[in-house]
Amino acid sequence: MEFNKALLIHHHHSGKANRENTVGLVAGVLAPAVRECVIVRTDEPGEGEKLCRERGELFDVVFILGGDGTVHECVNGLADLQHPPLIGILPGGTCNDFARSLGISPDAETAAQEMLAGRVVSIDVGRANDRVFTNFFGIGLISDASQNINENLKGALGKLSYFISTLQTISHTEPFRYQIEADGKEMEGEAVMIYAANGRFLGTNALPFAPNALQDGELDVLIIHETGIPLLREILSHKPEGDWQPQSESISYFKASTLKVKTDAPMSADTDGELYMKTPAELSVLTGHLKFLTGEGY
Repeated sequence: MEFNKALLIHHHHSGKANRENTVGLVAGVLAPAVRECVIVRTDEPGEGEKLCRERGELFDVVFILGGDGTVHECVNGLADLQHPPLIGILPGGTCNDFARSLGISPDAETAAQEMLAGRVVSIDVGRANDRVFTNFFGIGLISDASQNINENLKGALGKLSYFISTLQTISHTEPFRYQIEADGKEMEGEAVMIYAANGRFLGTNALPFAPNALQDGELDVLIIHETGIPLLREILSHKPEGDWQPQSESISYFKASTLKVKTDAPMSADTDGELYMKTPAELSVLTGHLKFLTGEGY
């Protein structure tokens, strides 16, 4: 595949070391297939979103070199465009979960080679209130773990820092009351986590959702009613061979295209690893809304 004009965005503080070397490597791979490539480094929060919103339609393709947070920011700038460009993700973060859902190699240089193979797929995007997300929306344990991540450990230990934070958070997580309306059906109860997924990976681990989860027009919703390592093990170790039905009564699972989530008190919500939203929240799916270049594994 060849492109007339491409934008390559990379975030100064995102993910792995030797970012400048990585930018040079991926730019070298892309160069023979791109007539004009504009490379922009973002430094401040919101800069990538603003850039994509204001200039995204000027390009045939936008390549995002970074992790899930950088992807989240840029997609929020691209999702509302009338004529959004193709999107190519070049993994450069800690977990790169949405890139994994797209079957993209975790190595940025290899991923750049895969982008040129021209596998284009229309992908669902989740919406939470006035924002969009690619991978997930979550409250409770997942947002608590995100808040508790030690940034120094994140830089030194990478994805292991997420697991350390989760283990530390499990023993301190208190249940909360929730009210949910899913496709018009109302339910309520107590939970320690509510997780609505568009993607299929969390913390580099595959989730037990169908292979077409990014194209089915629905969110995979998990309600975890109590904490415990065995519950996490069931979720993260199961590989779907059809519709997944959890074995534990402490896990509720269903699919929905719309979801209204209320809690007794406002709770911080995690969207793609970013914490800036609180409940209540109204979720929906923008079916096939954006076109992504996918990897060999999709």
